[in-house]
Amino acid sequence: MEPAPRLTRPTAMDKHRLALTVLTLLPFAVACGTDTGSGSGSSSVGSDGGSQVTGVHWRVDSLTANGTTRSAPAGAYLRIDDGRAQGNYGCNGFGASATVRGDRVDLGPARSTDMACEKDPMEFEASFSRTLAHGSLTAAVDRNRLTLTGEDGDRIHLTKEDDASLYGTTWQVTSMVNGDTASSLPEAATGKAWFTLDRTAGTVSGSLGCNRFTAEATVRDGRLTLSIPRATRMMCDGSLMTTERTLSALFDGTLGYRIDHRNITLTSENDMGLTATAKP
Repeated sequence: MEPAPRLTRPTAMDKHRLALTVLTLLPFAVACGTDTGSGSGSSSVGSDGGSQVTGVHWRVDSLTANGTTRSAPAGAYLRIDDGRAQGNYGCNGFGASATVRGDRVDLGPARSTDMACEKDPMEFEASFSRTLAHGSLTAAVDRNRLTLTGEDGDRIHLTKEDDASLYGTTWQVTSMVNGDTASSLPEAATGKAWFTLDRTAGTVSGSLGCNRFTAEATVRDGRLTLSIPRATRMMCDGSLMTTERTLSALFDGTLGYRIDHRNITLTSENDMGLTATAKP
């Protein structure tokens, strides 16, 4: 299909969506202007152990409490950055202050979402949240694994997961951002808008929800500068075209980007933007 002229610049789930909205109010830390995760840790935690524990997305594998080991639900994680901890207990997301000194980790009172899940995730969540909140934790790092041991001997077992790379990753758009508010894509557009950056070619390409596109892309100092895209000229359903017009408005300008593990946020100077998740 022949390229079109350049586009002009134009802008049940209820409980789950509410939980996500509440979670966005929690303070969180992300990797700004980076395209890879942290390096591997060493075999022990000493006086500078905080550098091995912080700035890493730790997937929670299991929890040993009262002599019983329980596997973690998918999605449970912990990350500590700049005096803050964020994570997911197994059902609900949480945020708390965090202090790391040597091999000691202390979390302050946590704020969390209030979503109900199945019995097993909720039981794990109760034990996990109690262990994090019950006094100091002792950290031990062995390569890409972390063990946090509570004062009562309970142990949390975690594994490091690298952040997705800015380049070469297929980023699937999940929501549109307007200031502090994120809105899910219309159902018809879900899974249809995506993009990937090519470092060698200096381009970004993908789908705007209906039409395929390509544009020049320059990354410098944590900023992503895009040209006006060239796109195909198909007509689609109304919600797809609305999504496409909103996404098109982000081109021909400079965006800030933030990578948080496998999620990326692009934000323009007028606080419009998008969030996207790395496809497996």
